[in-house]
Amino acid sequence: MPRFSVILTVHRAPAEHLHASLTSVLGQRFADLELLAVDDLADSATDAVLRGYAAADRRLVRLRLPCPVGPGAARNAALDRARGAYVLFLDAPDNLAPGALPAIDARLRTTGDPQLLLFRDTATDPGTGLYSEQPPEVMTLADRPGLLWLDPAVHARAHRRDLVDRLGLRFPPGHYADLPFSQRALTAAGSVAVLDRSCVRRAPSPAPAARPTGRAHLDLLRQYDRLFAQPLPARWRAPLYQRMLADLTRLHQRPGLLLPPAARAEFFRHAAALGARHRTTSGATPLTDGRHRIRRPAPARWLRATAALTARARLTTRHAARALAPRLRASGRWLRAAALRLYYRLHLLRPLLPDLAVFLPATGGYAGHPAALEAQVRALAPRLRTVWIAGPGHARHLPEGPRRLHPHSPAAARALARARYLVSDAPFPAPVPDHPRRGQHRLQTHRGTPIALPHTPDERQTGCWTTALSTGPHATRTARRAQPGPYTLLEYGSPQADRLLTATPGDIRAARAGLGVPDGVLTVLYVPAHRPYEPGPGIPHLDVAGLAARLGPGHLLLSRAPLGHPAPGVREVPAAGHPDLMTLCLAADVLLTDYHPVIFEYALLDRPIVVHAPDWADYRAARGVCLELPDCPPGPVTRTEDELHALFTDPGGALWGAHGARLRAAFRAAFSPRDDGRAAERVVREVFLDGHGLPAVVPPGARRAHRPAPDPVSAS
Repeated sequence: MPRFSVILTVHRAPAEHLHASLTSVLGQRFADLELLAVDDLADSATDAVLRGYAAADRRLVRLRLPCPVGPGAARNAALDRARGAYVLFLDAPDNLAPGALPAIDARLRTTGDPQLLLFRDTATDPGTGLYSEQPPEVMTLADRPGLLWLDPAVHARAHRRDLVDRLGLRFPPGHYADLPFSQRALTAAGSVAVLDRSCVRRAPSPAPAARPTGRAHLDLLRQYDRLFAQPLPARWRAPLYQRMLADLTRLHQRPGLLLPPAARAEFFRHAAALGARHRTTSGATPLTDGRHRIRRPAPARWLRATAALTARARLTTRHAARALAPRLRASGRWLRAAALRLYYRLHLLRPLLPDLAVFLPATGGYAGHPAALEAQVRALAPRLRTVWIAGPGHARHLPEGPRRLHPHSPAAARALARARYLVSDAPFPAPVPDHPRRGQHRLQTHRGTPIALPHTPDERQTGCWTTALSTGPHATRTARRAQPGPYTLLEYGSPQADRLLTATPGDIRAARAGLGVPDGVLTVLYVPAHRPYEPGPGIPHLDVAGLAARLGPGHLLLSRAPLGHPAPGVREVPAAGHPDLMTLCLAADVLLTDYHPVIFEYALLDRPIVVHAPDWADYRAARGVCLELPDCPPGPVTRTEDELHALFTDPGGALWGAHGARLRAAFRAAFSPRDDGRAAERVVREVFLDGHGLPAVVPPGARRAHRPAPDPVSAS
């Protein structure tokens, strides 16, 4: 019996969507599964794709239905054939995230194989707190009643097969068929667990055939009627009744978006009848405010009385203000944005200011390539005025030189329109025209040497650039291939790395003191890369607290990943803002990372680097890469946490010895041949000073004046 039965409905799925869905399941690093693909519409292209995958992988079971029956009946046909201990559901436009099945299996085993496991998808708001893996790890709905208000979509749940069979769960016909299936299972499950991970990558919008339109939304009423007709536990009938009222109200109060005008009256009549039918059995009282009971009208007059009460309520000032407030706020934002666009375009008619340089950092913080270039502009070209576009939260970390402007202020719009120099490490904002003004220089610095494939910008963005920065030959090749355009590419090295190459022992002591690192403590910096299948940046993919415990006293682990709770020997540092990443690099004795671009800058320090790559295949498939990092690493590569622990605890191992030094030297020679500590100066002289005094690149063998910074422990 397989561990998982994944049921995939492929009704009218385009071939490219079907390929992606099948690959996302069969390509998981988890073999104990069966994939039941159900096609209820005779389509030769779909059948050819399924036949090809079935011939290559025996885990795929093709189910071909003779006629279209809808998603509910298609899933039921697969449920009758499924043999797995757990059942998961997927639609062809959606994909399983890389590593999803191993993560689900691990969570199920950790929690003792509960009857129901709830996890997130890419459309789920992670801020609800309902997916928090805090005690009790195994619960019932009574322990966390808010789970009843989650999206009832079955693709974000793993059902144990004995629960499905005991309740006789099957999908009814209709567009909202997930509702009675999911809510019945949730209220009856004797053990529930949650997984705080995005396991399903939702398509941007449902397929046209699956998207409810017009009168199809009346199916929501039928599904709630079916739900209350089931033998629900008495304590959950009233909360489900309140959820029903909220769902029906939300659907009814969106005129023109969901329900057509002709169907709104019918929807209201059926909703009123549905509420009357299930109110008493749900423990609610008719027409009461909780303090005074109102006499219920006769059944023949109930609908008219309800309609009259609703009409009068809508005429109250409070109700009108509440309904209009979001629209007024949206209108105010739109008017302000339109006024700023008009203000910007009016200033485009005025001449450029030749002494103004505007810097637009991605995060707003004074860090990265823009910060290094801004400091060099003030040092080499004091006649220029520099402006830093950032919110008030970054004001206290700015140096005294640049003037700060709020991103959405008239002053910022005026500066963007009239500055001769614009510098950014992110896409230029929308008001900036497609092509630069005559005489205006726009420098795109990017945010580091790429490992993952850069997101291909549209033609408007590459047309905005007059110049772009490249840190080395690899970055140049990637930019030419992934970001073609008419701009000039400057292969001058990494400006933000200049700090690392020119740092003194005093600079290192200051960096460690600012972070509160005690003298003589070996400091490990952990910087994970962002995975597109995770809810946010820097999600840890190892047990940070466990590693700190294994390292023991005399070690400190600085984590750029959010930990959620404090741990001994670990200090969480913000992923953006202050202190910046280069300061952390100066303070660290060892870098522990996976696929983060900071690896190229840190290698210049010639300090130990560990590449922890437990999910390289998943990351490579989901994100796409332009560099096979495990084949040319700047240090040892580990795949498991046991390997990582052994590497750190072996004093004569590959991390500390000559082998690691040879790997770092080869890595620097291949990817950072132009980094000699003067990259920012070269860029500033080329862009801002018309190439005057442009320094040549110092050969690696002659870089005595710009040798890597000393070891932090020895500097302290």
